[in-house]
Parts: sequence; structure tokens; C-alpha cells
Amino acid sequence: MFAPRYSGLATFMRAPVAQSLADVDIGILGIPYDGALTNRPGARHGPREVRNQSSLMRAINHATRINPYELCRVADVGDVPFQSAFDIEASHKDIAEFAATLVAADVMPLSCGGDHSVTLPLLRAVAAEPVALIHIDAHTDTWDSFQGSKFNHGAPFRRAHEENLIDPSKTVQIGIRGAQNVSEGWDYSEQAGMRVMFIEEVQQRGIAAIVEETRKIVGDSPVYLSFDIDSIDPAFAPGTGTPEVAGLTTAEAIALIRGFRELNYVGADVVEISPPFDVGGVTALAGATVMYELLCVLAEARGKR
Repeated sequence: MFAPRYSGLATFMRAPVAQSLADVDIGILGIPYDGALTNRPGARHGPREVRNQSSLMRAINHATRINPYELCRVADVGDVPFQSAFDIEASHKDIAEFAATLVAADVMPLSCGGDHSVTLPLLRAVAAEPVALIHIDAHTDTWDSFQGSKFNHGAPFRRAHEENLIDPSKTVQIGIRGAQNVSEGWDYSEQAGMRVMFIEEVQQRGIAAIVEETRKIVGDSPVYLSFDIDSIDPAFAPGTGTPEVAGLTTAEAIALIRGFRELNYVGADVVEISPPFDVGGVTALAGATVMYELLCVLAEARGKR
């Protein structure tokens, strides 16, 4: 941690590479997969560039004073290996099996994608029962099939609901925005009982009020947090597949995560970082910072168990 930040192997947050899961509490994994995208490609390169930018992270959070490395044993557990990268369902099986290995070893997963379809197999691995979900995104991702596939990156939370992986009454979707040709995704979320907070509501009510309501909805249930980088305005995070203007600022995004301390986490992810569309690495840096903030809240929660 005290070596020059430009030296050594690029691991997530400069954490050690895991030699054994027996010595790990939180495993940070990469999911270099974007075979389920509907628009701009490149998220398969996200984990590698986030690892690079995360070398800029340090140990102690200046706002919360959390040092995740003192609370938990943190390690980079590598990337999910894929056997059939051109087959979405087979790739999702690879992700679920990799994550399930961590869960079986009592290792909490914090992942970096990859397109948002990867959250579905992650939920399959961590959800022993329907879990609460905090979903920060520009899109509800509860659409159905696209171009013949029902496992595209616009559908993971519809599939998760159908598979009874998430509790819709304890699901909150924050920052939703952007015009659509059909209202299918918004309608499905609301009809299923999910709490949809469009960006206008977030901006009008303020982060503190959004955090307070979300915490009441989630309660002390096991909860998974999924963060799509396109929840952040493209002025701050242009490197993503489906950018939508008028989104969260990076300060608002970080304030949200800090507001979700001391929840009963089972895991978290950051997705949709596409380095080919980035400018000067700012999106990957934003993603790395979000991952660090998530690591802090996960470590605090895990450390108190």
C-alpha cells in the first residue's frame, strides 16, 4: 500500500492477489464480459482499466475514516474465466459458478464488470433467499427480450424477479432517466412493487431524503447493491455503453453509497465502464472510486458480523 502507485502489478485497490480463499473476507473480482450489450461495446475492458485507475486509491476514507484493510482481509481474486464467451447463458453460468465458489468459502464478492447482465448470475450465487436490492442506474433494466435474447443487459432485474432472487418490495431503483420508445421497463418495475426513483425526484428531494427512504425499505434484510456507471452524468463518466444526460454527479453518487452504511450486505458490483469511450480515464477513475467506497461499506458491515 505504501509503494509508489505506478509500480507493481495492477490489482484492484492494490490489494494482494488471493493465493487461497481461506484467508479472504472480501474478494474483488473482474468480469470482463460484454456479450449482452444492446448499444456501444467495450465494457469487457472495464475490469483491466479500473484495476489501473484503482492504484490511485489509498487506505483510509477521509469522510468516514473507515480503513477497509484493517476491518477485513481483502484480496483481488482475479477475473472470471469464460469457456464460451459468444454464448450469453453459458457465460452467465461461468460467472455464477465463479461467484458461488467465493460464497461457499464465506467470501463476500465485490465485482467489476462487464455489462449489467452480469448481475443476474451474481445474484444467483449470493441469493440463498430473495434479497433486498439497491440499484443505482439510469435504467431500470427490467425490459424483456431484445433481438431474441431475454438475458441482455437491459433485462437482469426482470429475470432476477422472475427467478425469485430479489424481493421487489425491498428493491429500490435510484436515478432512473432517459426517454424510451416504450414504457415497458418502468411499468414492469412499478407493477412488480419496486420503488422507482427517477432522477428528478432524487434532485428535488436531495440525497439525504433518498437515503433515508431507501434504508427504511431495505431494513435489515440481506441486501445487494448494484451500481451502473451510467447513473453518473456523462459529463463525469462518458465511457459507458448507454449514456444519459442530467444524471448524478460523482459527489452525489459517493454520498449515496456513504449513506448506505451498516446494511446487511451480501455483495455489490460496479458495471458498464467502457474504456474505449472514456476520456482521459475519468470514467474508470470514477468507477474505481465508487468501488473503493463500496469496499468501505462492505468491510464495515462484514467486520461487525
